[in-house]
Amino acid sequence: MTTRWSIVLSCTDSDGDEEKAHAALAELCKIYWRPVFAFICRLLQRADRSRGRFRSLVLKALQNFLHDAVDKRHARKRGGDVQFVSWDDWMAEAPSHLSIPEQDSDKWSPERIFDVRWAATVVERALRRLGDECEKRGRRRVFDVLNSCLAAEREDVSYAKFAKTLGLQEAAVKRLVHRLRERYRALLREEVAQTVEGPSEIDDELRYLCAALSAAE
Repeated sequence: MTTRWSIVLSCTDSDGDEEKAHAALAELCKIYWRPVFAFICRLLQRADRSRGRFRSLVLKALQNFLHDAVDKRHARKRGGDVQFVSWDDWMAEAPSHLSIPEQDSDKWSPERIFDVRWAATVVERALRRLGDECEKRGRRRVFDVLNSCLAAEREDVSYAKFAKTLGLQEAAVKRLVHRLRERYRALLREEVAQTVEGPSEIDDELRYLCAALSAAE
């Protein structure tokens, strides 16, 4: 199984295959650019809690990168060559649907911004996969109508309203929401499983990410 950790290892242990290492690093950047970008922005504005988490590795690597920025600039002045990867296409392709309240987030630390954006990235990847699955089964409209209630409490869902929108019986909508929630949770666990050391850490990481998102509401 390919996980985020195996991608990291391919970056560091590629037997001298520079092209392979660049491709692996590009894949990580494409997936996790949003929390990295948010952390940099907050750190510039204001000028691990645990081991075994890929989230912690990325955050630590980012901190080290910023600390070494001056040395790298000097190296470039001495003739070092740098290749830049454009993020514009990724940002246009996958805009975030989970917003952070700007008034509150202005007071957050870079680390908190990073965790919230990381959690949002994991959730959005799971939702995107679920949407793609529904589209393949001819149920894209069902997903578009019901995806907003997948993480909501049962009493907060207006089944009657959704039933009217979809032209279905309320009981049918309840069954659809139940099945979508089960699949969404399974996909969310799969996404998290790729970023931790082993299955025993999935639940703990899920709780951490859920707490990060709850604190952002």
